[in-house]
Amino acid sequence: MKVSVVDVFLYCSCSKDETLHRVQYLNEKIHSTECTDCHRKFEINLNPTRELYKEVYKRVSSKPTRLSKEYKDDLSKFISGFPKRLLSKPYRLMRNVDETIKAYKKLKNHE
Repeated sequence: MKVSVVDVFLYCSCSKDETLHRVQYLNEKIHSTECTDCHRKFEINLNPTRELYKEVYKRVSSKPTRLSKEYKDDLSKFISGFPKRLLSKPYRLMRNVDETIKAYKKLKNHE
């Protein structure tokens, strides 16, 4: 899961002028915008847990296709790299979990 914050000038209907707004994204979807002048905040109801599930589902469901492509592209590279990938999977999974926890915390801190 990826959380990012971008500052951008947008028209504010409350301030009646172009003002700096803080736009927060969750997995490349707008989660909230806040005017830095009047602090009016608009939030889009994105469920972080649902976004995480969608991300995991997309990765799991596309795995067979990705493995088939790698297998067809270069069989020897696929076979030689498979043991290393298999052994490093728990580490990669834990790293992904850590990144997700950090993203949740970042999301909560900006709300």
